[in-house]
Amino acid sequence: MSAPTTPHPEGTAGGTTPRRRRRGPRTWLATLPLLVFTGFCFGIPLAAIAFGAVTRTDPATGATSVTGEHLARSLQGPYLGSLTGSVQLSALTALLATLTGVLIAQALVTSRSTALRSAALTASGVLANFGGVPLAFAFIATAGISGVVTRLADLTGLGWDLYSFTGLTVVYLYFLIPLMVLVTVPALDGLRPQWREAARNNGATGWQYWRHVGLPVLAPSLLGGFVLLFGTAFAAHATAAALVGGSVPLVTLKIADALSGNVLTGQENVALALGLDMILIAGLVMAVYLPLQRRSARWLR
Repeated sequence: MSAPTTPHPEGTAGGTTPRRRRRGPRTWLATLPLLVFTGFCFGIPLAAIAFGAVTRTDPATGATSVTGEHLARSLQGPYLGSLTGSVQLSALTALLATLTGVLIAQALVTSRSTALRSAALTASGVLANFGGVPLAFAFIATAGISGVVTRLADLTGLGWDLYSFTGLTVVYLYFLIPLMVLVTVPALDGLRPQWREAARNNGATGWQYWRHVGLPVLAPSLLGGFVLLFGTAFAAHATAAALVGGSVPLVTLKIADALSGNVLTGQENVALALGLDMILIAGLVMAVYLPLQRRSARWLR
């Protein structure tokens, strides 16, 4: 009669579950330069913005006191209108770019032409980083009041106005749609062909596959892409400043006016309060984006 076998302890050679290595101090030392860089480049400006947003300095005595006046003013009148305008513009452009970018990405993934896919992805990488004053000048030259396309197609007679909320929406879509294509193509590539084959073998149609398998798996990536586009449009400044100036109420333009004193002098602390409002909104956006990215990575890796 053979002796009873003794189960191997966890982590030994005969165990089924390997023991996880504990992270030693060398792991944290490797990330120390990144933490120092992040704290220096982001922590110090954030602290300066927060300090200026909640303090007030008496010009006569130089004494500094804590106040909530600047934050309150940033949520009233034209400042609140600029925040609302930025949120509306960002949400609209992010939604339109998400829908259009997903359709283009799906067409590229299903295309049999590798040259077309390579060219489209290369162009998307270039266009996604094309913004600021050069982008505004390009649209002014083509779709402005005296633009080439405006004259050829008589866009003015159709009610087209580049220097408006609608015009700014079209300009933002120019770099947001390529960005969504770059974000969505890897997610679509992560859909396994076995899932479609299994759905087809069980009698599911193409619509049923996308409704019950494809879209639920892609939902975190698509929502994460929408949030990323929202944050990109919300923080954009140079394009809107060069294109519409102050005709469209945007928080980034209002901050620039307050800091430069174009409208009223002595509004620097209100501009810092507006910047703090933007940081809080961006923090909420990232709080939504990061969990969605982790959830989609579990399915698509």
